[in-house]
Amino acid sequence: MAYRKIIHIDLDAFYCAVEELRHPELRGKPFAVGGRAESRGVIASCSYAARALGIHSAMPTSQALRRCPQLVLLHGDHTAYSRASRQVMGILEDLTPRIEQISIDEAFLDVSDLPQAGLEIARNIQQAVNSQTRLPCSLGIASNKLVAKIATNSGKAGHRGNTPPNAILEVPAGQEAQFLAPLPVRELWGVGPKTAARLSALGIHSIGDLAREPEMNLVRLFGKYGHDLWKHANGQDDSPVEPEHTIKSISAETTFERDIRDPVLLRQTMQELTEQVGRRLREQGMVAGTVRIKVRWPDFSSQTRQFSLSQGASEDSVIEGVAWDLLERLWDGNRPIRLIGVGVGGLSQGARQLSLWETPADKERKLLDALDELKKRYGKKVIQKGNALKKK
Repeated sequence: MAYRKIIHIDLDAFYCAVEELRHPELRGKPFAVGGRAESRGVIASCSYAARALGIHSAMPTSQALRRCPQLVLLHGDHTAYSRASRQVMGILEDLTPRIEQISIDEAFLDVSDLPQAGLEIARNIQQAVNSQTRLPCSLGIASNKLVAKIATNSGKAGHRGNTPPNAILEVPAGQEAQFLAPLPVRELWGVGPKTAARLSALGIHSIGDLAREPEMNLVRLFGKYGHDLWKHANGQDDSPVEPEHTIKSISAETTFERDIRDPVLLRQTMQELTEQVGRRLREQGMVAGTVRIKVRWPDFSSQTRQFSLSQGASEDSVIEGVAWDLLERLWDGNRPIRLIGVGVGGLSQGARQLSLWETPADKERKLLDALDELKKRYGKKVIQKGNALKKK
C-alpha cells in the first residue's frame, strides 16, 4: 500500500513572533496582541512568557490584565502579518506547488512525490523558515491531513518554557490509530463541546474509546456523520491537499464598549462593517449569494440570521440593506446589543453583465472601485462617510 506524505505547518504564536522581530525588546516578556480592555476586546495571540502566566488566546483582555498586570498589549499590524505570511508561503512554494493554505499562519503540503523522507523534508522546511524569516514554526508529518494536524498540536503541547516550541512530530504510516488512541475526542475535526458531551455520556472519552465503538452504533447515534467519526478515530482521512483554498465566507464584527440600543449608532456601525466586507469581497473579484448577521446579547448568547440573494452582489448598498432588514426582524428595538456582525457567503467569481444602459448598480460599482483604489493607496481613512466623521 502506497502511503501519502503530508506535512502540516503552523507558525508558532505568529502575531507575537512578528512583533518580536519589530520590537526585539519584547523578546522573553509577557505580551499579547489583542483588543483594548475598555472596548471589551479579546486576546488574539500571546507570547509564550504570557502563556506561562495563564494567558491564552480568546481570553477577554480585561481578564488577561487582571491575571498579569505587567502584560504589554499591542493592537497589531495586519499588514506586517500578511507580509510575513506571504514570505513563508513563498518558501513552501519553492518546495512544492501542492500547498493548501488554511489560514494566515497554517498550511498543508503534499510532498508524496518528493524522494526524501517526510521527516527530512520537515526539518529542511523548518530550517528554511527559521533562517530566512526568523520566525518559529512547528510541523506534523503523517499519511493524511487529519493526523498531520494533530501531530503538530501534540508536538506543540509537549513544549514547556518561555520560548516557541519549534516542534516536529512524525506519525509513521500504519501507526495512525495507535497515535490517536490516548488523545481526547475533542482533538478530532468536527467534535465540538456538544458532540464531546454526548460521547462522554456514552462513556467515550478518548479517541481510542471512539475507535472501538462499532461503526453502525455511531451511525445510529449521529447519522452520516457517524461514518466520519469512526474513520477519523481510526486515523483514516482521504481528503486531498487542495492548492487553491477557496474562500467560503467573509465577515466583520465589532463589540461595543457598552451595550447599546441606539438605532442610529447601530446603523452607522452596520455601514462600517458592510464597507469592510464589501471591500474584501471586491478585492477577491467575487460576489455573494447570501448575507447574514450575528447579534450577541448582554448575557453572551448569540443569534444569527441569513438571507439568500436572487443574484450575486458585491455592492455595499445591497449587503447593508439586507443586513439591516435582517436585524429589524430579529431585534425588538429595546433589547441592548453587545456585539454585531455582518457576513456574506455563497461566494463565486463575480462576472459582471454588460449592458447598453448604465444602471444605478453599475454606477455604484464604478464608485466603489474608485474608493477601494484610493483606500488601497492612501489608507482606509482617506475617505469616510459624513456620519462616521460626526461620531469623532
